[in-house]
Amino acid sequence: MGESVTEATVTKWLLEVGDTIQLDDSIVEIATDKVDTDVTSEVEGILTEKCFQENEIVKVGETLVIIEIKGEVVSQSEMNIDLDEDFEPEKNKVPEEIEVSTPKKIANKLELEMEQASSLKTINVQEGNRFYSPLVRSIAKKEGISLEELEGINGTGKDQRLTKKDILVYISQRVGNVIKTDPLVKSDKFSVVSSSSTISNGSDQFREMTRMEGLIAEHMMSSLKTSAHVQSFIEVDVTNLWDWREEAKSGFFDRENEKLTFTPLFMSAIIKSLRDYPEINSSIEGQKLITKQQINLGMATALPDGNLIVPVIKNADHLNLVGLAKAVNDLANRARAGRLNPEEVKDGTYTFTNIGQFGSIMGTPIINQPQVGILAIGAIRKMPAVIETSKGDFIGIRRKMILSHSYDHRIINGATGGLFVKRIADYLENWNETLPY
Repeated sequence: MGESVTEATVTKWLLEVGDTIQLDDSIVEIATDKVDTDVTSEVEGILTEKCFQENEIVKVGETLVIIEIKGEVVSQSEMNIDLDEDFEPEKNKVPEEIEVSTPKKIANKLELEMEQASSLKTINVQEGNRFYSPLVRSIAKKEGISLEELEGINGTGKDQRLTKKDILVYISQRVGNVIKTDPLVKSDKFSVVSSSSTISNGSDQFREMTRMEGLIAEHMMSSLKTSAHVQSFIEVDVTNLWDWREEAKSGFFDRENEKLTFTPLFMSAIIKSLRDYPEINSSIEGQKLITKQQINLGMATALPDGNLIVPVIKNADHLNLVGLAKAVNDLANRARAGRLNPEEVKDGTYTFTNIGQFGSIMGTPIINQPQVGILAIGAIRKMPAVIETSKGDFIGIRRKMILSHSYDHRIINGATGGLFVKRIADYLENWNETLPY
């Protein structure tokens, strides 16, 4: 699970005791506090025992599942036994029902399985709009199912991921023409009817919270009970920043093959301000305040199911604007595809969330424990503003937004919290970044 991860939760068993397992089959879905992943089989055999039930905690190193793998029957001559005059065959005969594999044959079999697994993992598993396991893609290729057709199949796995059972059901129904389509929608996409956890009672609907929803709810309530939340707000004129990006984004994409969004620009200003006010880049552990030397910047990212995840850019202050843009795009894309690893959502020292992308002009974000501050960035809007010049004041149209800074009033006073967000505003209003080309 990665360094420093000590446990995970079993969220869903994908196979049952007695099921036959093929190489690279997904057996069970597990989750840490933010990252969900499948455990796949490295061998072929039969699932004989589940050592944990759904929603139980598994420590790293514990046995999760037991798989029985079929050995090879070895004849007496193959066992390479040196016979002497005193050898009695009947007393030393291996029972016929017992299957014995020599170490050499086991090693050869494992090498073959590793080669097979390696060849499967070279398949591109991220195409289209969602993640497909190597096994699913292998089945789709064998059955002649196109990527466009895969996109239309409903998945029953975590976050609607397509499982082996989903595609096999689809294939069986595809042959029998049992697949349902909506006659009112002109679409070649298909859907397989699957069970739902939503219960309807008249006009109301009830469903259980997903595991991630439950964890987020618990994390947010815990933060509110832990920190003394207080907010400072400031309006920022980002007209110059807007104009600079409009001029630079085309050349940036041509040279770096990356989109230049506002996110790395905001991050650049946040990083500079954290250097100016290092006490904001801190955490509280018990009665101790720890000022971090590294600036590990977390960025809240919306997932397709509506939940949020916070991937972290480690040592963000060591990256220039190009490096920040590449890191932002990479983490955001893999977060939405469910392909982050546990280490990429840990050890953040400060967090920001761009609520402006949803149309919000301001907000009061909840601190991501054990950090002491979080910044919400509002929508950029055209606003009438008084512009001061040497020839007098006049009204003009400017692009403005609101920054909302939540901080822990137990150790960050109002002056520091307010000056910090004011410093971010100053860097954004006086933007003078130059690209390295």
